[in-house]
Amino acid sequence: MDGRPVLVATEYEDATADLVIAELNRRRVPVLRFDPGRDFPRSVTLSAHTGLNGWGGQLTSGERTADLSQVRALYHRRPNAYGQAEDDQGARFAAQENRRGLGGVLAALPGCLYLSHPQAIARAEYKPAQLAAAARLGLTVPRTLITNDPAEAKSFAAEQPTIYKPLHAAAYEVDGEPAGIWAARVEPGEITDAISHSAHLFQAQVDKTSDVRVIVVGEQVMCARIISPPGVVDWRAEYRSLAYEAIDCPPEIRGALLGFVAEFGLSFGAFDFAVTADGTWWFLECNPNGQWAWLESAAALPITVAIADLLEIGETKSE
Repeated sequence: MDGRPVLVATEYEDATADLVIAELNRRRVPVLRFDPGRDFPRSVTLSAHTGLNGWGGQLTSGERTADLSQVRALYHRRPNAYGQAEDDQGARFAAQENRRGLGGVLAALPGCLYLSHPQAIARAEYKPAQLAAAARLGLTVPRTLITNDPAEAKSFAAEQPTIYKPLHAAAYEVDGEPAGIWAARVEPGEITDAISHSAHLFQAQVDKTSDVRVIVVGEQVMCARIISPPGVVDWRAEYRSLAYEAIDCPPEIRGALLGFVAEFGLSFGAFDFAVTADGTWWFLECNPNGQWAWLESAAALPITVAIADLLEIGETKSE
């Protein structure tokens, strides 16, 4: 590949990554797209070696080859996990070797901008760390309980209107069909001893008038107000009934969010807020690798251009 390439690590069907790749192609920035967890080692070949300036060598996918020492940026979108045949001891061993081999090299490329670094994304996915950082940075955070104690959960829910939300948005199926686990109102009488089987997150319900999703790309902060039907707790459950409008970000919120991404080492973040009638922005969570393509169209936010700008510039190479 001629020129310093951008690596895009994601699954095969990723319309969000497609938008960014199309923009990079328009700018004639070389791109190598692959899915580390699915393609390696079947159709991807790695030949990496150490040097005075860090890792060099080649990464080849099909007919495209990238010089590892010249990668300008890695867009870590949504690649599959390394290895799927976990019932086989040899496959498990190989999957871990691939994760630490290919994954380790990709995480240590010299002069590479990461959007975002895989290890930073993994660390930022922990909601307890998010909520603690948000409060420390001056954002308003709802009262929150994480517990596996049914009595503690019932007591918390009896003190104020309360919602339950999962700590991680993992894949889930109902009757064999993919399903989402949305945030939902919970009453004390609905809480049973089943709580004791795992950690649960309960949060005081915010009496919101609207929601806001904030997309941070580098130092750019873009906001969209999301208006849902009355009584909707989690707007993601009502996609067809939502209205959007681009809005300005209050300076104090912008400063706190830039501090948040800096603290976690992120180049991107999708933040959710609930806004109350008095204008208070309540921090709910950050998805360090969240979806944004539908929001760009709905609220006319220039997210694709912002991401492509960051990837195109990459890190400055030392001479």
